[in-house]
Amino acid sequence: MCELFALNSRQPAAATFSLSGFAARGGRTADHVDGWGVAFHAGEHCDVVVEDRPAAESELAQRLGREPVRVRNILAHIRKATQGVRAMENCHPFRRSFAGRTWVFAHNGDLKDFHPELDGSFLPAGQTDSERAFCWLMQRLQQHFGNHLPDWPELAATLTPWIHQVAEHGRFNLLLTDGRSMLAHASTRLHWLLRRPPFGHVSLRDGDLSVDLATVNGPADRMALVSTEPLTHGEAWHAFAPGEVRVFEGGDCVFRSEGVAVRAAA
Repeated sequence: MCELFALNSRQPAAATFSLSGFAARGGRTADHVDGWGVAFHAGEHCDVVVEDRPAAESELAQRLGREPVRVRNILAHIRKATQGVRAMENCHPFRRSFAGRTWVFAHNGDLKDFHPELDGSFLPAGQTDSERAFCWLMQRLQQHFGNHLPDWPELAATLTPWIHQVAEHGRFNLLLTDGRSMLAHASTRLHWLLRRPPFGHVSLRDGDLSVDLATVNGPADRMALVSTEPLTHGEAWHAFAPGEVRVFEGGDCVFRSEGVAVRAAA
């Protein structure tokens, strides 16, 4: 199964330390070897990088783990394919433009018999269930709001039942961002962390790296991290409840829906 990572920050921030540990799971400490990708989202500007090779073997992934790219939203994915061949078009994150914003999406799971009717406004380029779900959610947002989107709490409240509807077809752990906020939903397994001062000393679970966070963060920094599995020792990671949706904005949680019993497809 794939793994997810996201960072949402009040100030532009780099995730080199976390991305180093996350990339290690793409072929070194775990068997997610069918591709990887990362999106660096700074307001209206968004850079997406994908490769159809293991992240742990990628010189580019290693460089991104060393050289800081400072933005307010980062979304990353390492792939273990369940649907769709190993190919660039099937690597997450996926990107679409809507309502003057760039939207980026990544999914961990497997949706069975999920073939929604798409009206042509958003169509998948690859063969994954993940991209179909993304296109369908974008289509529903366009049909419901047009190009006039509300604030994120209302947006998330509207998205939540649609997300649960998709989750009836299987595991649907997901990340979605428009560069302003980061939405995360857990069907099965996902963790979150609010990183606040006073910053302490932490170490990676997937490597021998450690860092004193006080040396790379200032007193005004606030950030939220989301990951399939906790990335660090020495920090208070929290598990999502099944069916729970959270939205992070400026490093804080601005929306939370209660977990629900989502019936996954057999």
